Amino acid sequence: MRMTLHTDYALRTLFYVGLHSERRVSIHEVATAYGISENHLVKVIHRLGRGGFIQTVRGRGGGLTLARSPDDIRIGDVVRHTEEDMTLVTCEPMDENGRACVLARQCRLRGLLGQAVGAFMAVLDDATLGSLLSEDDSIVLRRIFALAQVTEG
Repeated sequence: MRMTLHTDYALRTLFYVGLHSERRVSIHEVATAYGISENHLVKVIHRLGRGGFIQTVRGRGGGLTLARSPDDIRIGDVVRHTEEDMTLVTCEPMDENGRACVLARQCRLRGLLGQAVGAFMAVLDDATLGSLLSEDDSIVLRRIFALAQVTEG
């Protein structure tokens, strides 16, 4: 299973904002910390805002904050919100040329792959943003991000 860059950036953004929960962070700051495009990040942040994961404040003194406690943000919910399609394979009774799939009547692969996606999502549903933000890790990661800011600037 492979997630889109959109989901990757969404999770990274939540992680960064969660690490800096004592203040608002800017889009520029998040983009610089990860070395990603601000333009692309704006789309990701807009979607996270619509999903109720982050709050955005415009203008001077504005920025990003979590919309709820890190312990209330389930990673599975974020992935479901940001991924367009969780299908591993396209199983259609007919292919694009109108031919019937020879496996359609007896194929159990579709059900198996559905179970695999379900198990994958169950693991993500058990994790929260808060469970990924341990205090020891937070200290180290803040130093890493601070160094990235210094070398960028």
